[in-house]
Order: sequence, then structure tokens, then C-alpha cells
Amino acid sequence: SQKRILIILNETGGMTQRELTERIGVQPGSASEVIGKLESAGLIKRSPSETDRRTTDVKLTEAGRLQAEEAGERRKTRHQEMFSCLSQEEKETLLGLMEKLNEHWEHRYHDKNMKHGHCGMQGREHGHHNMIEKSHGPYGHHGPHGEFHR
Repeated sequence: SQKRILIILNETGGMTQRELTERIGVQPGSASEVIGKLESAGLIKRSPSETDRRTTDVKLTEAGRLQAEEAGERRKTRHQEMFSCLSQEEKETLLGLMEKLNEHWEHRYHDKNMKHGHCGMQGREHGHHNMIEKSHGPYGHHGPHGEFHR
């Protein structure tokens, strides 16, 4: 989603288009289309990398940063509401279980992809969705209530 891309770029300060595509787990053509829409809306800027001319850097504009911050706050509030029925211990148990499932899922499909010559492919590209975003778990980097993460 566009908001997710804005949030990721706000959290990271920017990245290459290839890194962003891998992070959101979609096909490069799909990512390029969404990134193009965000660029046309004046929310991001693409520019050739200064260190590697083969890559394109993607960064937020000021308008993009403002929208990313708003979207991040709305996401944080939704997560707080969603997990408010769980105790801290239950949240930590859930997080541990989801991390275990995600690790198993990625290991299983990474191994299958390697056997079939798809070394760069992730499960999502074969119709399987990661249960946890790679670096921040199911709650984003704030944890379910914004107070913990592993």
C-alpha cells in the first residue's frame, strides 16, 4: 500500500528502489507502479544513486514525510486498539509464536526456492504472505502498544 511505503521510507530515511521492493514483498513492476503514483503525487522523489548508477534512490519529500507521520500515528493507534484486549504476557506470547511461524515459513520456502533455482525469490512472490514484516514484527516497530519490541 502507498501508506506503508511512506511509513517505511520515513522510518529508514530512504533506500534504493530495489531494497524498497524487497521490503514490501511485491513484484518489481507492481512496486514501480505504486512508487510512480507516489512520485506523481509529490510524496516521494526518485534519483539516480550517487554510489551506484545502476540503482535508484527513493526518498520522501516534505509532503510525503508529513503524510507518513500521520499514517504511522494512525497505524500505531489501530494496533493499540487491536491488541488492547491482551495482557502484556499474552502479547509477548503472540509475538513469539508469530516470529516462530514466520521463521519456519521463510526457511521452508527459501529452501524450496533454492532447489528450484529461485535463489532471490521469497514466499510472497509465489502467493504466500509473510506473517511478520521482516524487521519490525506484526505490530510495526512500536510493538502492539508502542512500548515493546524484540
